[in-house]
Amino acid sequence: MAYENIKVEGTVQERLGFEPSSVKHLSAKELLRKVGPGIILTGIVIGPGNITTSAMMGSNYGYSMMWILIPIILMGITFTMSAYRISIMTGMPILHAIRHYYGGFASAFCGVALFLSCFFFTLGNITGTGAGINLIFGIPWKLGALIMLAVLAFCYMTKGVYSKVEKGILICIIAMILAFYATLVATGGPAWGQFGYGLSHWKFADKSLTTALAYVSTNAAVTAGIYGSYLGLEKKWKKEDLFNGAMRADAITHILSVVLISGAIVLVGAIVLHPNHIAIKTPTQLGDLLRPFLGNAAPIVMGIAIVGAGFSSLLGNTQRGMVLFQAGINRETGLESKPIRIGCALSLIAATIICFIYGGSPTQLIFIANVATSIATPVAGLFMVLIIWKKELYAGIKAPRLLQIAMTICYLFALYMTVIALQKHLATFIGFFKG
Repeated sequence: MAYENIKVEGTVQERLGFEPSSVKHLSAKELLRKVGPGIILTGIVIGPGNITTSAMMGSNYGYSMMWILIPIILMGITFTMSAYRISIMTGMPILHAIRHYYGGFASAFCGVALFLSCFFFTLGNITGTGAGINLIFGIPWKLGALIMLAVLAFCYMTKGVYSKVEKGILICIIAMILAFYATLVATGGPAWGQFGYGLSHWKFADKSLTTALAYVSTNAAVTAGIYGSYLGLEKKWKKEDLFNGAMRADAITHILSVVLISGAIVLVGAIVLHPNHIAIKTPTQLGDLLRPFLGNAAPIVMGIAIVGAGFSSLLGNTQRGMVLFQAGINRETGLESKPIRIGCALSLIAATIICFIYGGSPTQLIFIANVATSIATPVAGLFMVLIIWKKELYAGIKAPRLLQIAMTICYLFALYMTVIALQKHLATFIGFFKG
């Protein structure tokens, strides 16, 4: 669809073709059928990087950083709903809306930043799938990564990508939830007093800012919401879905499923690894997370979980990066279009070369890649804040003041974490790649 000639003018009723207040809210059963992009986004977010970073949060800091889940929930819902609202109110997905208001350079700049964020995430996914194969079969992680990339290439050659990805990712999500919650039960559950203290005392643990940034960047970033506005086109969402509860349900489903999984991993790390002062440095240590429940089978099951998470994330995230890059330069964004397929292949080749050249621990590279994904929010998030405050979007209806304020606060919080953490650790971060 071409967006060049769209004009955001007149009342909301005139632009949408209906009165928003007259739209009937859908039933729970109807909402369930509408949910879809949020599931895809969850599968992309819950990859090896998320599992690794979540485990680090628990193993390094115990219960003291549990409070970070609250801003993650608020940020995830806010970023996603802001993206959906901007898309519907302007009649354009986010990057096209940025191009409309601020020109081609701003759109292309955001597209490149979002692509790089996704590309770094791909580094972690490639490394992670290799680490998962290593846990299962004991073969070198690089060989395992090549095997999974070959399987991924086969999937890219098939048709019906959206529906297959959605169903496959849902299976992976359910499997991971069951595995980690079973481990929580096997360990006797968290120490509720310490959990409550960590949830209610909002302060960064010593030397936790970089890990917290990586954790927030993977669980609640504007990239997910922006990509969701393009996935909505694949899902055939209508304008009414902003007002009948469908998009809100999708956003909430996405972030709650993310927190249910990553939060459980943090708790398992806090229960199993933190008391023994075990820091996550190798894939083998990730297998220790499930040992209280599965014993010697833990590394194999963890390997399967990481491979499943990494594969689903690879499949979705590589497409996400190319869609956002293409959107930034105002090109074709269809998931099954030739430019997206070719771009995905080239991205995977480049990412694989970088992963194989890197000489450090695969777990370390996963963590570094997750930190690097934080570059997207300060760039694209700024334009989202500016657009959502535009009065012309709400001509004839009441502006969503709570969402506007929440978007601004969440953006500033993410910006603060990004600037402080990267400023403090930039030299160390660069040193990882040099040596």
